[in-house]
Amino acid sequence: MLAAGSPTYPIEAAAYHRGWAVDGDIRNGQTFYGIPLPLGPDYGGPMFFAHYSFLGLDPRGLSDTYADYWIQNVNHARINHAYAVDNPKHYVGYSDENWGLTASDNQQGYAAHSPTNDLGVITPTAALSSIPYTPDESMRALRFFYYTLGDRLWGPYGFYDAFNITAGWTAESYLSIDQGPIIVMIENHRTGLLWDLFMSAPEVSIAMERLGFFR
Repeated sequence: MLAAGSPTYPIEAAAYHRGWAVDGDIRNGQTFYGIPLPLGPDYGGPMFFAHYSFLGLDPRGLSDTYADYWIQNVNHARINHAYAVDNPKHYVGYSDENWGLTASDNQQGYAAHSPTNDLGVITPTAALSSIPYTPDESMRALRFFYYTLGDRLWGPYGFYDAFNITAGWTAESYLSIDQGPIIVMIENHRTGLLWDLFMSAPEVSIAMERLGFFR
């Protein structure tokens, strides 16, 4: 989006359609836990797919030829939550309140956790940064992380990066790429502040027109 909105050397629309969208192969179209998934890998992939690109870019009513991105992100988060409730690998602690798989530290190093790469690691940013999409489910996760896990998960800079109850492991780290989206997406849920600021930039309107996005 930023490259397409450049006033000096903008990319061509083909870079998006043939590159990022893979000539339409970005589409998924399957249903998981009764929830349709327009785009991306099965089960949606790690939750950061619905966060990083949309910290500023407002997905509300945002569409192109491939998807409505609000529906995409809401359904991705709902599938991620439903997977934890289903807990097909029977990890300890997964529940309606304890969910959220995304890229983070883990007991072995680092991985992009998702329903198709589930190592038993819950990452608070996954559920908390999804609060615009799943406000009820995300608030239940917030209360569980803060009130039930408490000092085991909460430190001087907020929630530690990740934890694995099955392995008896909690990270001692904080990753800014995980902490930052929590703050931004809570504010977007509350007021839309970051979305409104980003979308007010004239380059964004130019980029949307060049790439075929509409609202």
